[in-house]
Amino acid sequence: ERNATLLFMIPADSKDIKAEYKILLNELKKFNKELLDKKRLLAITKSDLLDEELMAEMKKELPKVPHIFISSATNYNIIQLKDKLWSMINED
Repeated sequence: ERNATLLFMIPADSKDIKAEYKILLNELKKFNKELLDKKRLLAITKSDLLDEELMAEMKKELPKVPHIFISSATNYNIIQLKDKLWSMINED
């Protein structure tokens, strides 16, 4: 509850990323609806399973929140994720 930014992580091989995101938002609302007012970042994990073309197609279907594709297996965009979170935390 003390965090300035919330990181949502949903795997790239999810059947419906938008639906899973909505489920997570609903869980937050049940827990403490004030958390819905915080900044959010969506990380699509397991992105090493995707090629650039598939990522571009998936972007069209993502929720309208800041997002980043990452892979812990290959370290894809991990530093960019850290930088983005740092930037969001330190925004006024």
